[in-house]
Amino acid sequence: MSVVSMTEASAARRAVLSADLLARCATRAPQYDRANTFCHDDFDDLREAGYLKLGVPAELGGPGFTMAELMSETRRLAYHAPATALAVNMHHYWVGVAADLRRFGDRSLEWILERAAAGDVFAAGHAESGNDMPVLLATTRAERVDGGYRFHGRKSFGSLSPVWNWFGLHAMDTSDPQAPKVVHAFLPRTSDGYRIVDTWDTLGMRATRSDDTILEGAFVPDGHVARVVPAGPAGLDPFVLSIFARALLGFANIYYGLALRVRDVIVESLKDKTSIAVAGGMVRHPEVQRGVAEIVMELEALGPYLDSVVRDWDAGAEYGHAWVIKIVSAKHQAVEAAWRIADRALDLSGGFGMFKKSELERLFRDARAGRFHPANGMLTHELVGKLTLGVDLAAAPRWA
Repeated sequence: MSVVSMTEASAARRAVLSADLLARCATRAPQYDRANTFCHDDFDDLREAGYLKLGVPAELGGPGFTMAELMSETRRLAYHAPATALAVNMHHYWVGVAADLRRFGDRSLEWILERAAAGDVFAAGHAESGNDMPVLLATTRAERVDGGYRFHGRKSFGSLSPVWNWFGLHAMDTSDPQAPKVVHAFLPRTSDGYRIVDTWDTLGMRATRSDDTILEGAFVPDGHVARVVPAGPAGLDPFVLSIFARALLGFANIYYGLALRVRDVIVESLKDKTSIAVAGGMVRHPEVQRGVAEIVMELEALGPYLDSVVRDWDAGAEYGHAWVIKIVSAKHQAVEAAWRIADRALDLSGGFGMFKKSELERLFRDARAGRFHPANGMLTHELVGKLTLGVDLAAAPRWA
């Protein structure tokens, strides 16, 4: 069965991930998971293949992949090594944000594209304990000082912890309580005033090695401050909207790729599954057939749906703030479908799916991680409900 269903023919023609590279990633995935170690060898192979530069425009030294083309490659990698794909997505979404702004006529973050073309790695520092409105609000504090900002607080799920050169983060400047601001900036690894602490020991997606980052007055100069915007929904400018699009649509396609792999693993295993009660083996069992059909029908609907949203983003469709509905809905639908598919496949596998030697056991745990990524189910339903009903998201400020 085909892994990629993107309709753009150019995406298939421009594939950068060789079969050998993907096979190596697939072989290493269970090893990383078992040892809870970062995917160093995968990362080195992907860097050498040029995978980290896919979103860099051709004029700046990259291949200039559209989001649709990038998502095609993301799916292929996620099919073989979902945790590796998730880790690198955090780099891709910053490069994608900078490329989007450049496409919109804003070159303020062109330096990110230049640094990515030179081999630098960008990581995401948005998640915080107690913050149920990621990116739009923050528990981390931004302190204005001469020439820039100092940052204080703790970031969790700090992606690419062992290898990043730049840590993209956001924090609140509440020096004016009547007009709080969110500061978006990029912390270089060479800075003082931060620590990465070993906290990553999780249910799934273990090879991302997303340790906590503690900010203790880390300084970022004005030249690396990307935006200072109003707190809450009022700060949803093109930069912030692009963060949502690049991160969440990346998540969606990663979990879709994972679900495609689950489908193929369970189908192949069922072909060899015997039965003493059903002549011809378990593939002849009506409930097994029904379960496989449920999985396949979910995927048949999901792939074209994600393709459509991504194509519209590339085309610059004028949806305004309705883009928020489309982005969070696509992510939610993808991770929920992946979870249902993994859960159904585990049922169909019988007892074997419970064993660590079963690939389904790992994929089941990885699939569950998708529901933790922002926007989670609670926030997704709140955003979609309020925006659809015309309820002002800022009517009752959640940061008050």
